[in-house]
Amino acid sequence: MKTLFASLVLAFAAAVPAAADDDAPAKPELTITTLDGKTFNLAEHKGNWVILNFWATWCSPCIKELPELSRFVTAHKNVRAIGLAYEDTEVAEIKAFLAEHPVSFPIAQVDTFDPPKSLETPRGLPTTYIVAPDGSIAKKFMGPIDETMLRDATGIKD
Repeated sequence: MKTLFASLVLAFAAAVPAAADDDAPAKPELTITTLDGKTFNLAEHKGNWVILNFWATWCSPCIKELPELSRFVTAHKNVRAIGLAYEDTEVAEIKAFLAEHPVSFPIAQVDTFDPPKSLETPRGLPTTYIVAPDGSIAKKFMGPIDETMLRDATGIKD
């Protein structure tokens, strides 16, 4: 079942343009428990750029972009991120994946049947929202992103 779902999601993601801002919420709210038991509250990060990245352990483009997201967050003190593992699997499986593919930001598992209400349900993975320092959505990407796209979306030039 997971393989069929993964195939369908990836096929859809490949058919959709990389950037899509049309239906992004104005100012999303997100409070979620991370895999390490802490609470990530988007409102507490106001004043910083925040990357909200929906991904999955079975998603090849997601896996490819995780190190680049980590480098970008680590390199910029005014950038925060949260990885939103959008999959129906055991937490232990996600933690095992992260042991092999460490990231510099917290990860939370999102219930695929009850995703965050103030964000659109991902139609493909990866899906990434760039939240501006004022809390508004600056950009939404569907499909893999890289450092150049992050720089363009945030205006950060190093």
